Amino acid sequence: MSDRIQLLPDNIANQIAAGEVIQRPASAVKELLENAIDAGATDIKLIVADAGKSLVQVTDNGSGMSETDARMSFERHATSKIARIDDLFRIRTMGFRGEALASIAAVAQVELKSRRAEDEAGTYIEIENSLVTKQEPIAFPVGTSIAMKNVFFNVPARRNFLKSNAVEMRHIVDEFTRVAMSFPGISFSLTANGQEIFRLGSSSLKQRIVHLLGSSYASKLVNVQEQTDYLNIYGFTGKPDTAKKTRGDQYFFVNNRFIRSAYLNHAVMNAYQQMIPADSYPMYALFIDLDPAQIDINVHPTKQEIKFEDEKIIYAFVQAAIKHALAQFSIMPTLDFDLDPSIQKLDAVEKPFTENQKIHTAASSLYNTFTQKNQAHLIESKSDLKHWKDFFPVTEKGRDSGSSLETEKLEYEQTGLITGYRKDGESKLRLLEDAEMLQVHAAYIVAATNQDFILVHQQAAHERILYERYADAIRDKPVAIQRSLFPLTLSLSTQDAILLQELLPDLKLLGYEIELFGKDAFIIQGTPGDVEQGNEKMAIEQILEQYKNFSNEVKFSKREKLIRSIAWQHAVKPGRYLTQKEMKALVADLFACTQPNITASGNATYIAFKKDYIERMFGKI
Repeated sequence: MSDRIQLLPDNIANQIAAGEVIQRPASAVKELLENAIDAGATDIKLIVADAGKSLVQVTDNGSGMSETDARMSFERHATSKIARIDDLFRIRTMGFRGEALASIAAVAQVELKSRRAEDEAGTYIEIENSLVTKQEPIAFPVGTSIAMKNVFFNVPARRNFLKSNAVEMRHIVDEFTRVAMSFPGISFSLTANGQEIFRLGSSSLKQRIVHLLGSSYASKLVNVQEQTDYLNIYGFTGKPDTAKKTRGDQYFFVNNRFIRSAYLNHAVMNAYQQMIPADSYPMYALFIDLDPAQIDINVHPTKQEIKFEDEKIIYAFVQAAIKHALAQFSIMPTLDFDLDPSIQKLDAVEKPFTENQKIHTAASSLYNTFTQKNQAHLIESKSDLKHWKDFFPVTEKGRDSGSSLETEKLEYEQTGLITGYRKDGESKLRLLEDAEMLQVHAAYIVAATNQDFILVHQQAAHERILYERYADAIRDKPVAIQRSLFPLTLSLSTQDAILLQELLPDLKLLGYEIELFGKDAFIIQGTPGDVEQGNEKMAIEQILEQYKNFSNEVKFSKREKLIRSIAWQHAVKPGRYLTQKEMKALVADLFACTQPNITASGNATYIAFKKDYIERMFGKI
């Protein structure tokens, strides 16, 4: 038998390595921008075509490369930043693995132009499939230009996995934003398909944040500044009223390198505790400078995850810095440590818990049930808890030919009580037409049925109604558009503008007629009839926020995310009082749905209270 193990050819080995570094065009954008920064550039231009699939080009005015360096830069593990193993633990530059250009050259057609100040002529190199096909001297200004063309042209399977142009462009803008935010002193520009998207001159950090994330943050940023012997923390965080439903505008940088850290994000969230809703996220752009020896950045191919030598001290410093910044700007709520006199006079405060009371409490069966061993598995027959199952009797539903025990169990888990919803889609509950309905806490509706009464969650019910209506609209029944007498102009951040352009065709089916109007601006020509006049801008902004909230749910299609987002946005919220007519229409529409008992996300829309259950609560059975 012949030997079976052999060395891979360089071009195949490079393509395998490229899978770590170059996952999509945005990966190349990150590596090329970082190389330009390491070259000392003060002006960096990014040009992309076809969302980077046809072209990604970065041009800088940095130090440039000699003819030999230009050729060597495309070799694997070729780098100017590491000479000894100790250098790995003192990294202050951006790129350092020595694989970026080699990986790009393995999966794309690359053109490099470069010249140093001391050289009379520059160098031009063409590379395809890791092989140099052309090299010659050229006239070129000081600096470097690298163009990556036709990414994955030689790996069609990888190219097929790329997303739509709108999605890939959003990833490119994200990478551009992170790098540009790290270095506000450098000028950046981004041009896509001949249209200039960003032109950022040298500026302060605050100006750079506002230019990148939108003018809405101009007066909403709080300065963070803490200096210690161990580390320095600086940057900006948003006032509580800027908190959104998504994590989009959250940036951590360690030694100017963007990182992801759920641990440090938790520190920030703790600092905002009780200042923002539990399901909201504050904006922040925080920079941490510390000795490179205290971190290990060589733990992830994209270098977006790092390890700290002492995570706990970093956590404490970040949390303290945010709290100090918020308190300094009179945002943190003040605490009154003086006890209210009326509280001091309560029996629970004035009178001690006597020994007799302790003995009496400890002797009860209920106390013993929860203090003895294995109390979670054993309830004594004499315990007051022995009848707990009586509160949840087996219903008659199991005897119906149209239901099963599994269906009943699912219904019970979804609602907490009984929904009365059958697997065949027909509801056994029927509303009593002449009965009045009652709204409780401007959030719930009590409605009488042929089986006693139900408690309807008005927002959840309306979400289910709208979800089914919009699902039909997307398929074959477009929502009627209410034309605006005076069309409104909507300005968005660049990231949101790219997202909205992607959604325009589907939004039109759902009743929104929106047209592009210059850079990052749109004209709202029409909206669905249920959007109040004057709230058009807010409605669209909240739809985008909710859509981004679904961005991590890979199981959802683009249309599914959009339908859920608009259903949530348009649903009647708690706090709105409804008339009898509105309540009856809402509940009737709910029971006309194909699946009225739960929302699209699986939450109950109503709970049914049966007579025997209510009587057990009052001890009548």
